Amino acid sequence: QVQLVESGGGLVQPGGSLRLSCAVSGSIFSIDAMGWHRQDPGKQRELVAVIIRSGFTNYADSVKGRFTISRDSAKNTVYLQMNSLKPEDTAVYYCSVRTGAGTYWGQGTQVTVSS
Repeated sequence: QVQLVESGGGLVQPGGSLRLSCAVSGSIFSIDAMGWHRQDPGKQRELVAVIIRSGFTNYADSVKGRFTISRDSAKNTVYLQMNSLKPEDTAVYYCSVRTGAGTYWGQGTQVTVSS
């Protein structure tokens, strides 16, 4: 069984920073990609950032230059460093892992940007 456990969410003022972590455990032969998504109530879940096996990264236009995705392959952990946060970044953030057996999701962590 594959488990993804996110941490690092919380309340931050506009302009502040947060670092999200997602630790992956369980029976995973290989990971093709790791990513972060977010969802506001009433809206569709959107991709925020993804890092594939080669190390290539891609970001949503709304977060380019502010967010950085990284990974520690030895620990099967993916991170999202979020800087210069804006109120519109408020959402539940989910991590995902894509493997040959399918895509797995974390339970989500709330990020609230407010003064």
